Amino acid sequence: MISTGELKKGITLELEGQLYQVLDYQHIKMGRGSAQVRIKLRDIKGGHTIERSFQAGEKFPLARMEHRTVQYLYSNGNLYYFMDVENFEQIALNKSHLGDALNYLKENATLSLTSYREEPVGVELPAAMELKVIETGPGFKGDTASAGGKPAKLETDMTIQVPFFINTGDVIKVNTRTAEYLERVS
Repeated sequence: MISTGELKKGITLELEGQLYQVLDYQHIKMGRGSAQVRIKLRDIKGGHTIERSFQAGEKFPLARMEHRTVQYLYSNGNLYYFMDVENFEQIALNKSHLGDALNYLKENATLSLTSYREEPVGVELPAAMELKVIETGPGFKGDTASAGGKPAKLETDMTIQVPFFINTGDVIKVNTRTAEYLERVS
């Protein structure tokens, strides 16, 4: 069991027989009433987001998730195939299980597969991934010191803002939590 005071972003709770991941929470103190906690939750299986309010101090069952290392292989329609690196078993997940992780999937990427009671429910990305820039505007001399940025399309079809000195063909490190440019790798 976990109380509202121990909540953290990213933990998984079991509410009313459903699995939810905590996306955000805030503690609200009313003038005369007791404190409340407003939690933004993502349904792990369904993929939709809800907001719920609870009394401060209320307890929730913490879902015990299992993790194993997998390698992304390929996609076929709505299914995405992963291989367990220990026993070479192939696991298929659909788009709703993957959510925002789709923006970072590239062949042979190593990820952590999350399962609940032996049923795969999603993947966890590393904190940062290296992705190749496949399309961006040209960089001009003198742009390296200025603030700001330009849009760049990455090999996974995601577009993010990058500094002006980044060119097509560069490999950059991207923060998978915020979808922000971190550094140029090569």
